[in-house]
Amino acid sequence: MQYRNKEMAKELKLLLLLLLLITLFLLCLCSTLFLQFFPSRRLTISLSHEPFQTSIIKRLFNPYGWAAYNFITMGAYRGGLNTFAIIGLASKPLHVYSNPTYECIWFSSSSSSQKPISTVGYKILPDFGFGRVYTAVVVNCTFSEPVNGNNTGGKLVLRASTNGGGDTNFNVADTIDVLNESPNAVNFSIFTSPPKYDYYYCGSPIYGNLNPQRIREWIAYHVKFFGPKSHFVIYDAGGVHKQVLEVLKPWMELGYITLHDIRDQERFDGYYHNQFTVVNDCLHRYKFMAKWMFFFDVDEYIYIPPNNTLKSVMDSQSEYSQFTFFQMPMSSNICLSYDYGKTYRKWGFEKLVYKNSKEGIRWDRKYAAQPRNLHASGVHWSLDLEGQTKHETKGIIMYYHYHGTIAENIESCKIYANSTQFIYEKTPYVLDTTMRDIAGDIKKFELRMIGPRLQKILQ
Repeated sequence: MQYRNKEMAKELKLLLLLLLLITLFLLCLCSTLFLQFFPSRRLTISLSHEPFQTSIIKRLFNPYGWAAYNFITMGAYRGGLNTFAIIGLASKPLHVYSNPTYECIWFSSSSSSQKPISTVGYKILPDFGFGRVYTAVVVNCTFSEPVNGNNTGGKLVLRASTNGGGDTNFNVADTIDVLNESPNAVNFSIFTSPPKYDYYYCGSPIYGNLNPQRIREWIAYHVKFFGPKSHFVIYDAGGVHKQVLEVLKPWMELGYITLHDIRDQERFDGYYHNQFTVVNDCLHRYKFMAKWMFFFDVDEYIYIPPNNTLKSVMDSQSEYSQFTFFQMPMSSNICLSYDYGKTYRKWGFEKLVYKNSKEGIRWDRKYAAQPRNLHASGVHWSLDLEGQTKHETKGIIMYYHYHGTIAENIESCKIYANSTQFIYEKTPYVLDTTMRDIAGDIKKFELRMIGPRLQKILQ
């Protein structure tokens, strides 16, 4: 009996163990079926030291300095009783990709209680997109009433706004004093009086190691060409070294030349030593000083055929605000065999006598303008003017271009020819002695005007 009881107890334990295993299996099965209805979550192990809840990384952009200045002033000038022109440079990307604006404000000195007057500045970009880091800008400020009419003085202020350009979170505005007028300083009659000069030369900036002999020839030629009622404005961007200055001095002493030192402009990367800014400064600074302004370079010589005079040509174009003239491209190294061995005694335009005669090429032009009709000037002509432009001037006025010779300080003649036609490097040339034939008259004119002081200038 005791043995049987032990066997029954053993069987009961096995049954309970089996029931326990079955129960555990059913629980596991149920839990698996239940969890499939909930989204799964994978365990993520972060390799960074940041807590999981800040996994979106906030980055900062920290500006330093300036990529380009908002506005750089070169000059500001009156254009009449109620209008001004401000000449300068501005960031080219700012003008290409944004819309900077300008406001002009006049503060009178006559009374502290007199309110300032303001007007919207109209901007002109005369360099046709040729700018680099900086682009030339002319801001026209035309007020609805005469400014400083009682001549008590005051100042013109330019407010230049980026208008969201550069940093779109800010509309940065710079307030710039651009012009101060002292009491009784303005000669208002200049706007209506006949100009002092007939002709003004507004030159592009000159730079580099220029040949003083070439400058000497160019000045002597054009002083004679334009006559006693003419004046030349030369902008020195580094080209007026000691020897070139010695060439200019005699003509400066006679009152023919005004020299501007603009070497500081090299700090600002604009097109061709800020050429467009320079010619616009010349236009507006001397706008009321001459009937006509000429815009060309110091390796170019204006010429009028013998059947005309400069006065007759200019009078015939008086109905136009500007007119352009053709280029005669001359070789910079082909000379006559006849001159071999004695070219060092001859002037550049005297010995370089072969003209490029290749057809089908659109050669550059230069131009003359009545400055009072121009709002801005270009290099080859102006697009911002009142009045008409004439381009058909062939046979009336032209210019001989000796490209590359002005910066060459060695003998120009490297090839000698003895025929009326010559082909060099697949380019046809024809003999043209027009300038050579008048060289003697120019030399005599120089000697008469300033004496022999430049006779020892070297090539």
